[in-house]
Amino acid sequence: MPAWLILILIGVVLVILGIATEIGQFLIWLGAVVLVISVVLMLVRRT
Repeated sequence: MPAWLILILIGVVLVILGIATEIGQFLIWLGAVVLVISVVLMLVRRT
């Protein structure tokens, strides 16, 4: 399972449960950033 998906899933679970919501939101953003970076790198490697 990709790292970005794990980060987003953990973040969503923390936010839904109400446990450490700031950390959960941070993990969601971090997962989104990792996803964007990996997509950009994939596109750069193709050309």
